[in-house]
Amino acid sequence: MLTNVLVLPLDRPQHRILLGLKKTGFGAGKYVGFGGKLEPGETLVMAAIRELLEESRLMAKPHNLWYAARLEFVFPASPDWNRLAHVFRLEFWDGEPEESSEVCPKWFGLDALPLDQMWADVPYWLPQVLQGVRPVLRITYNQDNQTVGLVEALE
Repeated sequence: MLTNVLVLPLDRPQHRILLGLKKTGFGAGKYVGFGGKLEPGETLVMAAIRELLEESRLMAKPHNLWYAARLEFVFPASPDWNRLAHVFRLEFWDGEPEESSEVCPKWFGLDALPLDQMWADVPYWLPQVLQGVRPVLRITYNQDNQTVGLVEALE
């Protein structure tokens, strides 16, 4: 199972979240958080900082990343898609978001998330993350790899 990191920049004063429209690779065409795979020798925080910078040009400091969720994604029809994602919230950073070759960043109001353009699992965990809850979930997709079949709380 792949291990991924995911960073969600939140602008609380303006009540908004920065998401990126994925242009290539896994999840292309969907709005996602910023992240990806760990490189050899990286910690989760190092990977989160690197991926955020590569995809959005935002610079984060380790002490500003708050661990927000642990999510296992299971795709029975495509086991090579299975992954473990460690989600971080970020409320303080340097720089302004810029488009990269992988992602086009866009701000969304916290009450206007583009759920119809995101992975189907997002409603099961993102509202909890935004409320400060740290969900630990296993999310199993149906055979179509698009709809969620089962959500299990893990400890």
